[in-house]
Amino acid sequence: MSIVIEELNYTYMSGGPYETKALADINLTIEDGEFIGLIGHTGSGKSTLVQHLNGLLMPTSGRIMVDGLDLADKKTDRRAVRQKVGLVFQYPENQLFEETVEKDIAFGPKNLGLDQEEIDRRVRDAMRRVALDYDKLHERSVFELSGGQMRRVAIAGVLAMEPKVLVLDEPCAGLDPRGREEIMGLIKALHREAGTTIVMVSHSMDDVASLAERVIVMNHGTVAMDGVPRDVFSRGEELRAMGLDVPQAVELAAKLREKGFDIPQGVYLIEEIKHEIEKILGKGGAAC
Repeated sequence: MSIVIEELNYTYMSGGPYETKALADINLTIEDGEFIGLIGHTGSGKSTLVQHLNGLLMPTSGRIMVDGLDLADKKTDRRAVRQKVGLVFQYPENQLFEETVEKDIAFGPKNLGLDQEEIDRRVRDAMRRVALDYDKLHERSVFELSGGQMRRVAIAGVLAMEPKVLVLDEPCAGLDPRGREEIMGLIKALHREAGTTIVMVSHSMDDVASLAERVIVMNHGTVAMDGVPRDVFSRGEELRAMGLDVPQAVELAAKLREKGFDIPQGVYLIEEIKHEIEKILGKGGAAC
């Protein structure tokens, strides 16, 4: 399943005194099974863009095709599209409201009109996929859980709709280190084991570097860069000019080069730096 975006433009409060153009001439294709990291400074258009992927926002001009369905076509069932493309907002646990974990996760499937057996299957499967023990937690109030567990319940509620594409807007925002590690682990598993297409909005360059296969950089409502992480993160000066950081490994590699270590350009992962240092030390020296 692919998502094709053609000449997408979006303007907030169009025609009013506070008219603001949020997206300008966006052309992108998201292929089945990709893991995309979407980065950009605050106000660059990231969140506006992802809300177009399942029709929560509609273009001012241009079009979006989801699995061959044109979102602008009045005949298109947008509810069906939202089953294909699941969107997890920032702090999704703030939207939890049911009495128990099970009821909250079951809310979406129930609205699809599924029978109880199918709803139960989906709830159990979604809890398994986010590493929540059904027997221990399904009758618990969501408000008795830790922050990381609440985040996972919220994600499970989206997964219970069985989307082909999962869009996550800052999935680790506000979590402690343990919670961040848990959420990043489950996102990685969803992609690698279930084959789910992932679009992850993040301010963490390290998270994007460690997981994404493709990085899209937004700047002032446009696509400034689009490529594999190695190519994108090698353009550090351009990224900094847009108000973005680079992964810690990129910074470390630059400092090692200044000290005379022969670290190749394009290194962006800590594991790669370790490998290069081991090679250097194995040759008996650090100098170029």
